[in-house]
Amino acid sequence: MIYQVYPRSFRDFNGDGIGDLQGITAELDQVAELDIDALWLSPFFCSPQLDGGYDVSDYCDVDPIFGTLADFDDLISSATTRGLRIIIDLVPNHCSQEHRLFKRALAAQPGSAERELFIFRDGTGEAGVLPPNNWQSHFGGPAWTRIVEADGEPGQWYLHLFDSSQPDFNWDNRAVHEEFERILRFWLDRGVAGFRVDVAHALVKATGLPDWGGRADGGSTPGFPFTDAPMFGQPGIHDIYRRWRSILGEYDGERILCGEASVDPLTRLADWVREDQMHQTFNFSYLAAPWDPTELRRIVTASLEAFDSVGAPTTWVLSNHDVVRHTTRFGQGHTEPHRNGDGIGPDDHQPDHDRGLRRGIAASMFMVGLPGGVYLYQGEELGLPDHTQMPHHFRQDPAYHRTGGNRLGRDGCRVPLPWTTEGPSLGYSPNGQSWLPQPEGWAALSREAQQSDPQSVLSLYKKALSTRRQHGLGSGSLAWAENHSTDTCLAFVNNDILIILNMGDTEYLIPDLPVLVRSDMASTSSRMLAPEECIWLQVV
Repeated sequence: MIYQVYPRSFRDFNGDGIGDLQGITAELDQVAELDIDALWLSPFFCSPQLDGGYDVSDYCDVDPIFGTLADFDDLISSATTRGLRIIIDLVPNHCSQEHRLFKRALAAQPGSAERELFIFRDGTGEAGVLPPNNWQSHFGGPAWTRIVEADGEPGQWYLHLFDSSQPDFNWDNRAVHEEFERILRFWLDRGVAGFRVDVAHALVKATGLPDWGGRADGGSTPGFPFTDAPMFGQPGIHDIYRRWRSILGEYDGERILCGEASVDPLTRLADWVREDQMHQTFNFSYLAAPWDPTELRRIVTASLEAFDSVGAPTTWVLSNHDVVRHTTRFGQGHTEPHRNGDGIGPDDHQPDHDRGLRRGIAASMFMVGLPGGVYLYQGEELGLPDHTQMPHHFRQDPAYHRTGGNRLGRDGCRVPLPWTTEGPSLGYSPNGQSWLPQPEGWAALSREAQQSDPQSVLSLYKKALSTRRQHGLGSGSLAWAENHSTDTCLAFVNNDILIILNMGDTEYLIPDLPVLVRSDMASTSSRMLAPEECIWLQVV
């Protein structure tokens, strides 16, 4: 069970309006109450912060806005005393344009060793005025930017699958491998339990960088399947992770690699978690599953079959720092809103927050009952929705600015957490500062408001996560309970617990078994499972 912390939005300890490492350390007891195993921290490295820290300028130091290396060491020590491990984000596909290696590349000549660390190419067309190929950035616009050479003349182009401030490394160059092996050892020596690898499927590009007519993110479309995308899923990637796995094996204790690999189909995703490569990879097929029992069952079954075939645990996730929170998605009546999953703004149709919360909590309880690894995103244990009314002038996501507002970006799911019922930032910052504004009504969702309420979302998460551990559900197995499944209800048994999710519009008669957990904690005595409710029953 892993809990994702987005540091700049978790807790601001020093009062500058940005969350920091000391803030995380100060609240470890609150996180430990969820009975989790580890925290995964999104990037806290030195960075210009043009993409929320995923534009790294120094992989082996802490950005001053988050603290110091001493603060990180203190966090590791404090977490260890509480039985928690720390996993950190690693961003190997690209760095910041402010990274010393890229600065050297800009100052060097075409074809130099410095430039060979990145993907520089001559342009096409007359005098090289056109990009080397037609690839598009994930954040909108071309995936290439032309530089001005030392003599003041227009020169080569460099590749950036994301923002122009994030040049891609050239993983065909052995020197890049050596640099990241050094980075791995730096943090392993400081006691991290592993790495979540950002855009793990993108490091190696196809020879010749051929044009691509499909989606920028490689998602399969008619005529352009993911398997043909020249910037994703290339065979050479697997040798990189075999080497990294061997490095982790040199260290005592359990150290893990988890990949953010947006790969389809699921059978191919399993290639990332074979015995000699990564330990886990995110299951984005599950995250994108609609509120539909047939499709949800298909994805769960396919996931278990794919990962079981290589002896790896399946992972489950519903929210993270890159997608609309699932309580908001389900309030729209379908999984992903418009704009390729980007946020919802004040000019858009607003979701039904009450319905989204009911469905979101039920979906969470269903997920927590599944065998395998579960990832939670900070604040989902409070039932937080996206900030769908955020005024546009607050937005900082590069996707918003690169597309002229056509894509709203991900700021809505990155809003600082509410800790207390009072104050301008609800306890997030000691002086009320906050890098993004919180929505109205979040005081009632704060940790303080929910802590002593036995029927709160927070209390439900604590109960479910504790029950999951007590009954060994993470290492259990799934058997679909056909006698309790209908066209609108999904039911399965994991170890000694029967879990039923009602995804329909009518009530379902609950079997006469002891109730352990139910998503509507106010209806503990009812023998009827309400629409959009999940229940855990003890199998006698």
